[in-house]
Amino acid sequence: MGITNGKMKGAILPGNSTVELKEFTIPKPGHGQVLIQTKATTICGSDIRCIYREHLGKGPEGYIPGMIAGHEPCGIIVEEGEGLKRFKEGDRVIVYHISGCGVCNDCRRGYYISCSSPHRAAYGWQRNGGMAPYILADEKDLIALPDELTYKDGAQVACGFGTVYEAIEKIGICGNDAVLVTGLGPVGLAALMVAKAMGANMLIGVEVNDYRIELAIKLGLADYVFKPSEDTLQKILAVTNGRGVERAIDASANDSGRQLAIRATREWGKIAFVGEGGTCNFNPSPDIIHGQKTIYGSWVTSLWRMEELVERLVRWNIHPEELITHEFPLEQAAEAYALMAEGNCGKVAVVFGDQNC
Repeated sequence: MGITNGKMKGAILPGNSTVELKEFTIPKPGHGQVLIQTKATTICGSDIRCIYREHLGKGPEGYIPGMIAGHEPCGIIVEEGEGLKRFKEGDRVIVYHISGCGVCNDCRRGYYISCSSPHRAAYGWQRNGGMAPYILADEKDLIALPDELTYKDGAQVACGFGTVYEAIEKIGICGNDAVLVTGLGPVGLAALMVAKAMGANMLIGVEVNDYRIELAIKLGLADYVFKPSEDTLQKILAVTNGRGVERAIDASANDSGRQLAIRATREWGKIAFVGEGGTCNFNPSPDIIHGQKTIYGSWVTSLWRMEELVERLVRWNIHPEELITHEFPLEQAAEAYALMAEGNCGKVAVVFGDQNC
């Protein structure tokens, strides 16, 4: 097709709250690989926390300076390498953002995120990611994007909505449940959207940022949204007849947010922690043991759950792109990252070309 061996611009993150556009050679797919024309790449909070402001990660969590950023890409295959088994040129695909070794126990379960092999490499961290017009990907890392979903929907499946879906499947949510989400950044908003689709009978959000509070209300994702204060727990108990919620998800990564998620959950309830970093100080006996509560840690998701999730997004007729409040071309990637770092936004996307083809 004459694509490979050409040149393209890609965004890298020096680690000082800036973005640089560098020239790269468009790669040629090898055995078991494809070249994807990027259509949309969204920015994750971990990009801001661990790379954009400064390079914090070590080893498998460390960004290799000079790598093209962006671990939430979605696009269309435009060139095939040899030995493909499922995907082909013209297929619309989501990229699972960790390329695992494929043969360890975690990878065989589909949890590339938990792969500890030295062959593990994350897109946008240790191998080039989606902040460029083209991305080289291994076929094993791909999930088919249904026609009913947009590229901007697909960009949010792996790391954002996949993370939420995994956590919700662990704690279980149904029409009997009042659900609390602490922290209404993009992941928290996604948690509300999925919980609503799964039939939760009451949705409560807690958030400090006025923009994100207004966004949750505008999108109709919560019955109640409270700002953190000394009486937030009492407010949650008041709207749940004094008993608390059946299920809680912490996406705040904040000590007080996590404490609230635990203490606002009723007896026998379940809590999932998905927000990265931070601490949590609680009193085991009164906070969880005496209430027979369970806390789950949940880290991203698996390949098979991603496939299940995209099927259910179509069934539920919900679109993750509704959480995107700002879009930028690659040339304005610096503005996109700065806005995401500021926090007065929902999800921020960098988009490429025609979204309909």
